[in-house]
Amino acid sequence: MEFIKSFFGIAAELTVLFIVISFAISLLQGYIPYEKIEKKLTGSNKLIAALIAIAFAFITPFCSCSTIPVVVNMLKNKIPFSITMVFLFSSPVLDPTILTIMGVVMGWKVAVLYTIITSIFSIIIGFTLDKLGFERHVKKVVMTGYDQSSQKFNWRHAVNETLSLMKSVYPYLLIGALIGAAIHGLVPTHFIAEWFGRDNWWLIPIAAIVGIPLYIRLSSMIPISQILIAKGMALGPVMALMISSAGASLPEVVLLKSIFRKQLVMAFILSVISMSTVSGFIFYLI
Repeated sequence: MEFIKSFFGIAAELTVLFIVISFAISLLQGYIPYEKIEKKLTGSNKLIAALIAIAFAFITPFCSCSTIPVVVNMLKNKIPFSITMVFLFSSPVLDPTILTIMGVVMGWKVAVLYTIITSIFSIIIGFTLDKLGFERHVKKVVMTGYDQSSQKFNWRHAVNETLSLMKSVYPYLLIGALIGAAIHGLVPTHFIAEWFGRDNWWLIPIAAIVGIPLYIRLSSMIPISQILIAKGMALGPVMALMISSAGASLPEVVLLKSIFRKQLVMAFILSVISMSTVSGFIFYLI
């Protein structure tokens, strides 16, 4: 009974938030000049271009796999490698809808810190891979069938976009709510607090590594994280797991192998693990 009550409570809260926020963002996207943004990304000032790439990643709510076609298109349009890498690392972890839900559910301090930390690390990693010459490990790939045309302000389009997001993302929210409710009702608080609490710093690198093969989407991790933290789990390993599972996945790695050589694929995986681990320790020390 407690499990069912907890599940419907979490699911109802997330459903309302998801629909309202998704609809509002879909309306706002009608004003986004995508073509102008891509032109700005080729500017001479790399730092400004990187910040624009972060903003572009924020307004394009893609998961790790659906980011790949955009990356290929950016490379085809001669956008600098460093800027493309900034987008690759930041896009899956900076979803406006999920970040807003994170702020409501987990607190705005957590959401803001998460956004700042992942943005800074995405820029650092993108520039570092460029300086180390990893651009030479990009394969020659020709992409067809991709069209990033701008949309006009349209209520019908916003409704259709929201329904589309409901089909692709909402099931993961429900899965997260289901797992969260199970943890809330079945796992004792003292068990989580003892084994996954603040003093167990070694959980952070483990969570960062485990998150990649698990492929737990950011939308699923929000309700799970809320329950784990409420039960006593430290914020550090929770955030490490969240970032690694959202930032990389086995399906994404397979897709990346079609456009990157193995050296760059390995660098990508190690970079996500590093970003997740260091970010986890930052949250651990807060």
